[in-house]
Amino acid sequence: MTVTSCESVELETCRDQSAAMVLKFVAIASILFAGVVGVAIPLVGKRRKFLRTDGSLFVAFKAFAAGVILATGFVHMLSDGSEALSDPCLPEYPWSKFPFAGFFAMISALITLLVDFVGTQYYERKRGLTRGSTEEQARVGSDAAVPDTGIAPAVESKERNNKVFGEEENGGMHIVGMRAHAAHHRHNHPNGQNGCDALVRTREHDHHGHGHSHGHSHGLGEEDVESGSRHVVVSQILELGIVSHSVIIGLSLGVSSSPCTIRPLIAALSFHQFFEGFALGGCISQAQFKNMSATIMACFFAITTPAGIGVGIAIASFYNAYSVGALIVEGILDCLSAGILVYMALVDLIAADFLSKRMSCNFRLQVVSYCMLFLGAGMMSLLAIWA
Repeated sequence: MTVTSCESVELETCRDQSAAMVLKFVAIASILFAGVVGVAIPLVGKRRKFLRTDGSLFVAFKAFAAGVILATGFVHMLSDGSEALSDPCLPEYPWSKFPFAGFFAMISALITLLVDFVGTQYYERKRGLTRGSTEEQARVGSDAAVPDTGIAPAVESKERNNKVFGEEENGGMHIVGMRAHAAHHRHNHPNGQNGCDALVRTREHDHHGHGHSHGHSHGLGEEDVESGSRHVVVSQILELGIVSHSVIIGLSLGVSSSPCTIRPLIAALSFHQFFEGFALGGCISQAQFKNMSATIMACFFAITTPAGIGVGIAIASFYNAYSVGALIVEGILDCLSAGILVYMALVDLIAADFLSKRMSCNFRLQVVSYCMLFLGAGMMSLLAIWA
């Protein structure tokens, strides 16, 4: 099969390299700006009351961003990967004999689950060593904070905060902590309206107790170790999933010489980049990385797609997007990215918030969050008409 028989008719009829080059630089600026703003809002806003990661406004926008990521995985990445792996330019065997797109997405989701679990266990043990030495100091009568950390020991933080292992500060629950949560639920966790009342009292204590000198108010309890550990893992896996498909998206835009293809992509990718950045920035903020680490992760996310566009521009003269190798690589990476994004959206973004005690205790927040979730998924799906 010759290369010309695999080329798109649309590209042949809508080809203008000079106009496409101008649009590519517009795309770089627009996507870079959207990514920077999106990822910066949660990182900068955590110091503002109305944008704190435990606030209702943040939860609602995070639900919208989760819908965007879910639609990106299902509607955009998985369909693009399926289209590439079923392209007539590929050999009939084995690509037309087996549904590779769904298979690669499934494998990716399962591997993501494994990495999520193992990574969380690793960080729990790593942070648990520090916590163990702190508790040992507390047992021998030391009430002072641990040197150079500013963290005071807290042996009874579980009872005082009315929380159990696996539960976050804002009442959220992560899939990795659900088994431990269920194991302790009968003995430590208040149910029904009592549970909601306890959550309200805990949040009021957190908001108004910072000015008091209680040693337990900044304690590092077991649930804090587990919560912080999984946020570290979630942010890193989510960034991996976003970066892997951002490279492909940027490369595809960069090698295109069709203004008809690039114009809708600018708006679609800017929208997509902003809300993916918001979700990632929220995860980074909740993970409580040091400022340097958070900045590096945010910058790496923001420049990935523009860098992909730049690479595409550089290789556009000899790169054939319809070659067998390009189609296979693009299709596999799209499907792997789809599996990662779908898993992260459903498990680490949606389930962690929507199955939380805080959500079940606030009917208005439930309604708003579900509306935002469906709105985000619907709007991102709608963009598939043009991009």
